[in-house]
Amino acid sequence: MPQPPKALLSTPEETEHAFYEALDHADLEAVMAVWAEHEEVSCIHPGGPRLQGYAAIRAAFAEIFKGGAIHIRPSVVHVVAGAAVTVHHVVEHIVIATPAGQKLVQVLATNVYHKTDQGWRLVIHHASPALVDQDGQPPVQDIPERLH
Repeated sequence: MPQPPKALLSTPEETEHAFYEALDHADLEAVMAVWAEHEEVSCIHPGGPRLQGYAAIRAAFAEIFKGGAIHIRPSVVHVVAGAAVTVHHVVEHIVIATPAGQKLVQVLATNVYHKTDQGWRLVIHHASPALVDQDGQPPVQDIPERLH
């Protein structure tokens, strides 16, 4: 059965929002819908190897989602925007479960978006663990009882 056409993503910001929303729901099809479908795409997860091509990236996210959703709140730090390519440097605030309870981890990521005939698509995602946060604090913190 053929896949339905991907939704037209009209801005890099819309594409980025769709990517992180899909991660939050462990929705493999939605995650892959934001990626350009060619062998030039690449992805590096924290501490992982470079993944090259749509199929390799899909397989990696399928494996990751076996552990459930990834709860990430990204904050954009810097944007370099062009007519056909836009780069976002973000801080990913990720909630992880540990034996000592939930922790908040910060990861630095670069997302590169390319404007295609099908709208803006993700072509590179490179994430690395932060050594310190923007305030010079350790990147792993206890989650407070009350967040707001």
